[in-house]
Amino acid sequence: MSETTTTERQAPPVFPNELLASGMFLLKRLGMAAKERSMAAYEEAGLHPYHHSILALLDEGSCATQGAIADALDYDKSQLVGLLDELEEEGLIERRRDPSDRRRQIVRITPAGRKTLERLRRLARKLEDEFLAPLDTAERRELHGLLVRLAAQHLPNCPLRETKA
Repeated sequence: MSETTTTERQAPPVFPNELLASGMFLLKRLGMAAKERSMAAYEEAGLHPYHHSILALLDEGSCATQGAIADALDYDKSQLVGLLDELEEEGLIERRRDPSDRRRQIVRITPAGRKTLERLRRLARKLEDEFLAPLDTAERRELHGLLVRLAAQHLPNCPLRETKA
């Protein structure tokens, strides 16, 4: 008879039932897993999820100043400057002084930024499809609706509104 080691006989570690019963625990762990996958995929694409958020916001035309972008996305203003520098270096955005207030920078997405945004949207859809693969279309819609309701309650920049699925 061959001898097996203790580690070979042990079942793989699992979360305790108490934690599996906690929605907060599952949200946190799933968020961490989604973030890890996203970061790796965006890094491979040469960008960052923060870049995607900035380009999406600019594409909607909802704000144009650096301060408004930071406020809308809840980014630290000093962190945002570095992100905008990176996007500008790649030709994805342009910044100009506001003619009515020289202290402010007006930020606009460029045609190259729109093209990159389309590529990032495809990447985000692929990541979401892979992550949510165990759910059918109706379950995905239900999950999204529930998440939007929670976000509207707990995230000040996320009003309850119709979103594109």
